[in-house]
Amino acid sequence: MTDSNTNDPLRERELLLTRRRFFRKAGGTLSTGLGALALSSLLGRELGAKPGSLAGLPSNAGANGLPLGPHFRPKAKRVIYMHMEGAPSHLDLYDYKPGLRARFDQDLPESVRDGQRLTGMTSGQARFPVAPSLFQYSRYENNQDGLWLSEVLPHTGSVAKEICMINSMHTEAINHEPAITFFQTGNQQPGRPSFGSWMSYGLGSANANLPTFVVMITQGLGNMQALSARFWGSGFLPSEHQGCKLRSGGDPVLYLSDPKGVSREDRRRMLDLVGELNEREYQRSLDPEVRARISQYEMAYRMQMSVPELTDFSDEDAATLEMYGPEVNKPGSFASNCLMARRLAERGVRFIQLYMRGWDQHGNLPRELRAQAGAVDQPQAALIKDLKRRGLLDDTLVLWAGEFGRTVYSQGQLTKTNYGRDHHPRAFSVWAAGGGMKPGISYGKTDDFGYNIVENPVSVHDLHATLLHCLGFDHERLGYRHQGRDMRLTDVFGEVKHELLA
Repeated sequence: MTDSNTNDPLRERELLLTRRRFFRKAGGTLSTGLGALALSSLLGRELGAKPGSLAGLPSNAGANGLPLGPHFRPKAKRVIYMHMEGAPSHLDLYDYKPGLRARFDQDLPESVRDGQRLTGMTSGQARFPVAPSLFQYSRYENNQDGLWLSEVLPHTGSVAKEICMINSMHTEAINHEPAITFFQTGNQQPGRPSFGSWMSYGLGSANANLPTFVVMITQGLGNMQALSARFWGSGFLPSEHQGCKLRSGGDPVLYLSDPKGVSREDRRRMLDLVGELNEREYQRSLDPEVRARISQYEMAYRMQMSVPELTDFSDEDAATLEMYGPEVNKPGSFASNCLMARRLAERGVRFIQLYMRGWDQHGNLPRELRAQAGAVDQPQAALIKDLKRRGLLDDTLVLWAGEFGRTVYSQGQLTKTNYGRDHHPRAFSVWAAGGGMKPGISYGKTDDFGYNIVENPVSVHDLHATLLHCLGFDHERLGYRHQGRDMRLTDVFGEVKHELLA
């Protein structure tokens, strides 16, 4: 066997073993070599080493074995992403179109639809009657020319000066599952890493006792779409970068509590034994997922102490609890999850994702949307205020988005008091706050029907590229080699929208 036979898997294993022995020997003691560097890095993170020092480097490692980190000085250190699953109607919340009232029940002109794709739920309708929003709009002071918000979002209006509203979002998918997958991973097909996983991979951990990426779910009030765990999956990235879902009932994390009769010392001895067996398996197979398994076991052990303290709101003052609203002490409510998001942010968790289900209003929209908005309005405004007063908003990027918008025409029967709306990927609204986004602006514009974008379009890839820029990453350079290709969140697309940046 010769070195020139580079495609021989047995020869490649020999080379890997040789490399492994070299690094093992170089780091075999804690006083010299790579072992000392690793120990100093761990100690530095625990002692709060200054950014830029060796010990302050993120705890993850790139494909070349070196620590990753921002490409340039970031504005944001963490993300709180509120995803409204089901796609809220931009026309009834953010995109004010007063001229539609004069067009009530008129057919949407064919020139506006222009043969665009429809779902199977409305493609067979004989008519496409225009349904103006039943809600009144108010103009809230911001730093530009005023932000129009629906009457169902009065608390959100109180933080209008902090909001960067984008009314010209568009996406590729027209059905929920691929559209949510696209918004979370940058691709409609499953199997890619989620946005949170990319952040975990790129930024590393800032708290050894909590996961880098945490997910919380609120069930909502209306039509529920499937919520797949792959939306917060790590795809082809190492599995320690997947999201950790906190549950609303019982233990926040499954099996967090030890069984009866098992002490913490017993658990420690068990983990030491399992860790030793897994380390032997790693030495045999060189499979990095074995090391990831060891890391996750250790994280679970540390979470037994950190999570109960995290979920205990008894140290919050009455004014704070009142600010988040009457459901703040109800586990799993959006109010409770928003307060939990702030507590996670101040403890150094990098990516916090809140899902609010129930926004899929194909019928009875006025009643259902009012209830949904009522559940999120006060908590999301409180979250912005709470972050700001604690000095966290400047380096926390808050995102509010659904997977697409809703049609201007009614699905099914239209009356003066009721209507529904179908899926609409061509134009919709999202907003962001803090973390380097320009506050108090409205960006982009749709036509008089809220159907097509006429000014400053923003794609999902553009949004991802812009958010990554706030986090200190060149979206074209944050990548991972998989199956012979350098993969990234924005694939081969995306443009940073500098007009959105502070």
